[in-house]
Amino acid sequence: MIKNSLILKAIFTALIVGIFSMAIIHSATFFLTSKDFQANQLIPEKFTCDGSDYSPALEWSGAPDKTKSFVLIMDDPDAPIGMWDHWILFNIPSNATKLEENQQILPHGTKMGNNSWNRGKYGGPCPPDREHRYFFKLYALDCLLDLAEGASKQTIEAAMEEGHILAKAELIGLYDLSKRRKQS
Repeated sequence: MIKNSLILKAIFTALIVGIFSMAIIHSATFFLTSKDFQANQLIPEKFTCDGSDYSPALEWSGAPDKTKSFVLIMDDPDAPIGMWDHWILFNIPSNATKLEENQQILPHGTKMGNNSWNRGKYGGPCPPDREHRYFFKLYALDCLLDLAEGASKQTIEAAMEEGHILAKAELIGLYDLSKRRKQS
């Protein structure tokens, strides 16, 4: 009985380590970039509430072969009231590799989730107090999410975290109105 229990624990541990290792391998080759700003640098004002509030151009590469769709979440963990969601797209088709600046027509099948303003569209950085970090997170999934347009980030995350995430790529941009104005 004890021997069987130890064998089961060893198998379970090996499975967990194997799955975790696979995710790390895929993530090491999955990249998200923007021609509009560099990682950990200031996001230009035109992509914010102080400018035109355009969505920035994004490009990705290295998605796992079994990818069926992508989810894009842009959020701000530095908001005074807690996490603030700026942009949520899901069911981006697996053959998509970019979004253009201020893209109005999304790739076929893409759905918009509702952001923290309860709107299904991009809402640019708009920090009220200091420099904030904006995380653009792109997830490669092994399925399409069976969710309606306007789903919340929490609903989308719960659906994709049911073992559907193959890889994650991340790009962080910064914005602080006072710094942007000083550079102008």
